[in-house]
Amino acid sequence: MAKAKKTPAKKVQKTKSPRQRHSKSRRFKGSKILLYVKLAFVPLAALLLYIGWCALTLPDMNEAVNRTRQPSTTIIADNGNEVQTFGTVYSEVIRSEELPQYVVDAIVYTEDRRFYQHFGFDIISFTRAMIANLFAGRYAQGGSTITQQVAKNLFLTSEKSVRRKVQELLLAFWLEYKFSKEQILTLYLNRVYLGSGAYGIEAASQRYFQKTSRDINIMEAAVLAGMLKAPSRYNPVASRQRAIERAKVVLKIMQENKLITETDRQRILHMPLGKEKSARVQGAAYFADWVYNEVNAYVGERDKDIYVLTTLDQNLQEKVSKVLTTTIAANQSRNVTQGAVVVLGLDGAVKALAGGVDYHKSQFNRAVSALRQPGSSFKPFVYLTALEQGWKAEDIISDRPINIKGWQPENSDKKYYGEVTLKYALAKSLNLATINLAQQVGGRNIIRTARQMGISTPIENTPSLALGTFEVRVLDMAAAYASLANGGYAVWPYAIREIYSRDGFQLYQREADEPQRIIAPKPTAEMVKMLEKVITSGTGRRAGLNRFAAGKTGTSQDNRDAWFVGFTADKIAAVWLGNDDNSPMKGVYGSGLPAEIWRKIME
Repeated sequence: MAKAKKTPAKKVQKTKSPRQRHSKSRRFKGSKILLYVKLAFVPLAALLLYIGWCALTLPDMNEAVNRTRQPSTTIIADNGNEVQTFGTVYSEVIRSEELPQYVVDAIVYTEDRRFYQHFGFDIISFTRAMIANLFAGRYAQGGSTITQQVAKNLFLTSEKSVRRKVQELLLAFWLEYKFSKEQILTLYLNRVYLGSGAYGIEAASQRYFQKTSRDINIMEAAVLAGMLKAPSRYNPVASRQRAIERAKVVLKIMQENKLITETDRQRILHMPLGKEKSARVQGAAYFADWVYNEVNAYVGERDKDIYVLTTLDQNLQEKVSKVLTTTIAANQSRNVTQGAVVVLGLDGAVKALAGGVDYHKSQFNRAVSALRQPGSSFKPFVYLTALEQGWKAEDIISDRPINIKGWQPENSDKKYYGEVTLKYALAKSLNLATINLAQQVGGRNIIRTARQMGISTPIENTPSLALGTFEVRVLDMAAAYASLANGGYAVWPYAIREIYSRDGFQLYQREADEPQRIIAPKPTAEMVKMLEKVITSGTGRRAGLNRFAAGKTGTSQDNRDAWFVGFTADKIAAVWLGNDDNSPMKGVYGSGLPAEIWRKIME
């Protein structure tokens, strides 16, 4: 019996109910939302972690508040005027409530008009600044509040980075929580930089108006408030006119905020500004640098502001700088670009010092650091050694051709003068006679004389020693000639007389050196007469004065260095001209421009 075929059962298609379909849709949407949440959480978490890291790397609050500043060093000329101040200048702490209200208003409304309303960050000012910067395509406005500026000035550096800005905000919030608005404003007023090395409103008031900030008038307050935008540009020392123009902007802001009327503003514009503190000595930057570098040797490391009273003669210093600068400027066609001058008193007191023609372009001090060949200005050491050995000014020396192992020097005029006296040979700066004399008195003896008189640089005992072919410092040459000017006594150049702390405590006072004779009276007097002859009838005639003067010209090979070193009854001056790259000058000799500069300084 045949089996009947089984017909396969058809699969029944199950249809999902609306509820099932809705449930699946919800699960899909939920997973997408969860994904979006996770994706959003990553940058948020990263941002929170970054802020946390910024918070953890904040500087120590107590250390920052108590941090000591670099003490200031003020260099003072012998007439009491300021030469220069190094470091930061602060004065006594002034609380905001001690100031006239218009002082506070001028500063707050110029820098942060919503200071009393915000919580350390001004959203409105920040947004406005960002929009202005976007339209300008550059950083044109800042939106920092006074609290943020305090945070930056007190705790942070001026580094421009995202981290520093985040830390600045965190610190601003902390300051707003920790201190009152008046306390924050007091911190700001005593820490803000106001140009010319002055930090804080009191230091600035004393610097620019010679009065306490408690007594400044509203025009002076507007000047100080206006400086906050750019202290180095808008302070009265940099430009009194720019300071006044900026103050007008501040007064306009005060008027717009109904703090003053238009009538008030017009009246205020005619108010006088206090007289600036005594103007700094002009052209003394090289001197100030030199003194500042010497201070630690006298008083060591310190944590107090100090005043350094020096030997600098303001009138003479300004004259020296002007004469040197104008002379070189007028002779640029002769390829002379640099110079240095040192003026000493008979005891070695530095009365003036110019280390170059333009301190802003080059701070290298050629008066105390440059090593240059003295040329014939070294010859007095040869003749003085001879005088000490018993030679006389009238003794005869030969000025004839010389051949020393193939070296055949010449006189500058290519002539020979035969038998001449020592005083004539020095007055005319004869090379051959001087070399002949040096051979007879001995190079070692000449070097010993130079050392005794203050030449500190290495000197090699060679036949060309007599012509000044080694290198010396301008300051050393001035000191050496000073030993002749003062009658034969050792001279140690000095510039510091006294050092005081800000509170008036004397930290140092110079005591006069015990006189130390290094040259016998007779050779000294005879040498001075011979150097006087150089000016009256020799190579130094352009240095002549209508009174006693003595000195010596000097020119190195190829006119690379030109000197005049000499003295009167009360001062010694060394003048050097040349180029930093040691290139030759064109027709510049010691008997020319250096002698003329020396005369103008000494007249």
